[in-house]
Amino acid sequence: IAQDIFSRLNDRGFLSAAVTEQLKCERCDRFRRPLADRFVEGTCPLCGYVGARGDQCDLCGRLITAVELKSPQCKICRDTPVVRSSRHLFLDLPQLEPRLEQWLQRSVGAGDWTANARLITRSWIRDGLKPRCITRDLLWGTPVPLEGFTDKVFYVWFDAPIGYISITANYTEHWERWWKNPEEVELYNFMAKDNVPFHSVVFPCSLLGAEDNYTLVNNLIATEYLNYEDGKFSKSRGVGVFGDMARETGIAADVWRFYLLYVRPESQDSTFSWSDFMLKNNSELLNNLGNFINRAGMFVGRFFEGKVPEMNLTLEDKRLLAQVTWQLQQYHAYLEKVRIRDALRCILSISRYGNQYIQINEPWRLIKGGAADKQRAGTVTGVSINVACLLSVLVQPYMPATSATIQRQLRAPRECNVLPDMFVCFLPPGHLVGNITPLFQKLDTQRMDELRTKYSGQKPCPATTVDTGVKSASQPPLQTKAEIEELIRQQGNRVRELKTQRTAKTVLAGEISLLLDLKNRLELVTAGQG
Repeated sequence: IAQDIFSRLNDRGFLSAAVTEQLKCERCDRFRRPLADRFVEGTCPLCGYVGARGDQCDLCGRLITAVELKSPQCKICRDTPVVRSSRHLFLDLPQLEPRLEQWLQRSVGAGDWTANARLITRSWIRDGLKPRCITRDLLWGTPVPLEGFTDKVFYVWFDAPIGYISITANYTEHWERWWKNPEEVELYNFMAKDNVPFHSVVFPCSLLGAEDNYTLVNNLIATEYLNYEDGKFSKSRGVGVFGDMARETGIAADVWRFYLLYVRPESQDSTFSWSDFMLKNNSELLNNLGNFINRAGMFVGRFFEGKVPEMNLTLEDKRLLAQVTWQLQQYHAYLEKVRIRDALRCILSISRYGNQYIQINEPWRLIKGGAADKQRAGTVTGVSINVACLLSVLVQPYMPATSATIQRQLRAPRECNVLPDMFVCFLPPGHLVGNITPLFQKLDTQRMDELRTKYSGQKPCPATTVDTGVKSASQPPLQTKAEIEELIRQQGNRVRELKTQRTAKTVLAGEISLLLDLKNRLELVTAGQG
C-alpha cells in the first residue's frame, strides 16, 4: 500500500529528486551507510536545545535535517560525523499546499482538533511548506519501487502513518470500506504534539496527492507531554517505566490505565509521580470507587440474602439519581469531545456521591430498626447496587478487567452494557448478586520508593568506593561492551561517594550526566552488536 501511494504520487508529478547532504560517522561506519536520524544528536539551529535529534527537535517541535544540527555527534561513539552527499526523493509539499489548505479548512471547521494541533499545523503553513525528503540510505525498511532508488527505503514518517491503512488491510480484505470511504467514515488520530505535523501535513498531503479517495483525519487529538518525576522519560537512560516494565511491577494493568488517563496531559504538560500514583490508587480507586461498590454489594449479601431489595424512592433518593444522571450526561459530552481525563472524573464523582449517600443513610443501622427503617435500608441498598452496576459500564473503556469483575460479581445482565443517557435500574428487585470481593489493593510508601529507585536510571552499586579517573565523553570511546560496563560500575561508585560527601550540585550533575551517557553508550553498542 505504501508503494502504491508512492507510485501514484510519482505518476502525478508530486515527487522530485535532489542531492542532499547527510551525516556519516567514519569511526562507526555503520553498515557503510549514513547515520540514521536517531543516531545523531546535536544543538537545534532554531531554538538552541542541545538534545535535538537528526530529524526533529523535541523542544520546539520543528522538523530539521541532521546536517542543520549545530555540534552534531554520533550517539554511539560521540565522534563528530562528516558530511556526505546522496541522491534522494522528495514529496513536493508546496505543490500540494493548495489542496491541503482546502482540506484543512473543512476538517478543522467540522471536526475536533485540539488547540495545540491547530496551532502547530497553522505555524507550518504560515512558515511556508518545503519539499520533504521521504527516502533514506538504510538497510531496513520499505523498499522504494523506482529505478535508480531501489537501494533506498522510505523514511519512517512517510510510510509509518500508511501503516494504519496496511494494518487494517491485514485484518480484513474489506479495508477500503474504512480507508476509501470519507463520506461515511469519521477518523480520529491520537498522538503527542511532536507528531502533529506528520499527521496534519505530510500524511494528508500523501493521500491527497495519491488521488485515490482516501479517508483523511476528521479529529486530530494531540496531548502535551507527560514528564517523569522531576525530569523526562528516557528509554535509553533507563529513566521511567515502559510497557513490559509496568507489567513487572506486579501492579494490575487496570491501575496503570486508570492513573495514566487520570494524569493525561490534555491541555498542558503533566507528570507521572510514584507518590501521586500511590495516592490516587489508595484514595480514588480503593477508598472511593472500590469502597462504594464493595459496600453496596456487601449490604445486599449481608442484609438481604444476596437479593436486590424493593425500592421506594424518596426525594433524597431522586436527588442522588439526578446527580448521577447529570454526571452521566457530562461523561457523554466529555467523551464526544475526546476529553478522556475529564470523563474519568465524572465516574469518580458518581462513586463519591454514592459513598456520601450510604454514609448519610447508614443502612447498617436502619436494618436493625422497625419495618419502616428496614424498608428504608432496602431502598438505600437497592439504589446503591444499581449505581454500582452503572459504574461498571462507565469504567469499561478505562478499566476493562475491573468492569468485567464488577459485572461478574453483580451477575449483571448483558443488556446493561448499552450505555444509557440517564440513570437506569439494571438490577431489579429480586435479582441475585454473586460473591463480592475487594477490587483494588493498597499501595504503600516502601513499595513506591523501591520502584522509584529501580526506574531512576541509577542501578545500585557496591558500597566500596574507587577513585576511577573516568575518561570524559570527549576522549576516544571504548569499543567493547565489557569495558563500558566496567566504567559504568566505577562511575556509579563515584556518584555515590559524591552524594555522601554532599558535593556541590553543579559538580554532581556533571558526574551523573557522564554516568547516564555511559549507560546510553552501552545500550547503543549492545544494540549494534545485536
